[in-house]
Amino acid sequence: MDLKRWTHIVAVADRRSFIRAAEQVHLSQPALTRSIQAAEAELGLQLFDRGTQEVVPTPAGEFIVARARQLVFDNRCLERDIALYRSLELGDTAFGVGPFPAATFLAPLLASMRREYPAINLRVEISNWQLLLARLREEDIEFFVADTRDLPTDSSLDLRPLRREPGGFYVRAGHPLARRKRVALQQLWACGVLSVRLPEGVRAIVAQLLGLHSVAELRLALECDHVDLLKDIALGCDSVLAAPHVAVAPEVEAGRLCALDIEGLPPMASEMGVVTLNGRTPSPMAKLIMGRLPGGERAQTEPYSSAEAGPKNS
Repeated sequence: MDLKRWTHIVAVADRRSFIRAAEQVHLSQPALTRSIQAAEAELGLQLFDRGTQEVVPTPAGEFIVARARQLVFDNRCLERDIALYRSLELGDTAFGVGPFPAATFLAPLLASMRREYPAINLRVEISNWQLLLARLREEDIEFFVADTRDLPTDSSLDLRPLRREPGGFYVRAGHPLARRKRVALQQLWACGVLSVRLPEGVRAIVAQLLGLHSVAELRLALECDHVDLLKDIALGCDSVLAAPHVAVAPEVEAGRLCALDIEGLPPMASEMGVVTLNGRTPSPMAKLIMGRLPGGERAQTEPYSSAEAGPKNS
């Protein structure tokens, strides 16, 4: 069967609508319908149930779609690899970063890339790992860098570790807690904690230290994927900021933020990793950028080990 028809099958399965799928593959809706009908006739199987609300794959359709999706993916990889082989130039790329990388090493990295390769175009998406993973699966980005402890086990993903980013809790200068040598974790939560989305292992540790009955009871005063925004908020109120040390180093050195010593809290560190699609050849520019990440040499040579992913604070 023609590869385009496999692409049509995958599009209908993904969009659950002939109209939306037709827009995706740049066909009229009747033409797409005829293509699917021809595929069903050729295979001798009904692939989709045409409901009033949405189009849903039949059990046979689920079986076929899974294999069609791999065919379409392999074809895109082949076309892209051929183009990369023919062109020995560094090309444009898009990648994603989590909140902590964005607040620590992203700006210097991008500045160096702009200085050395002014002709290339980069697109960077800053978000949490869940949304970045969706972008990666859609092949909207080539890779992403984030705290990967909660990343699901999936053979379609390649995860390589980077360095750990230590962090802590900070308050503005003049904050009542800034005058204390040691602070109880309960005092932080009484003031309200500002943080990015906490990994599940970290949430469990904090909930236990706070004496909560379940992780579901743990609440953050403000959860946001933008560390610089959280930092500005902490400087303007009595809330407590959770952040990587390097992200707040200028404010600490200037005396605007103060680090807190928390009773009974183990050392905190974010577990950075690079996530790519398994079997996908990175573009030359993506490979160059990944090699320049902090610990990037390790990310290119050292495979991920689940033994390294024990619960640590972030």
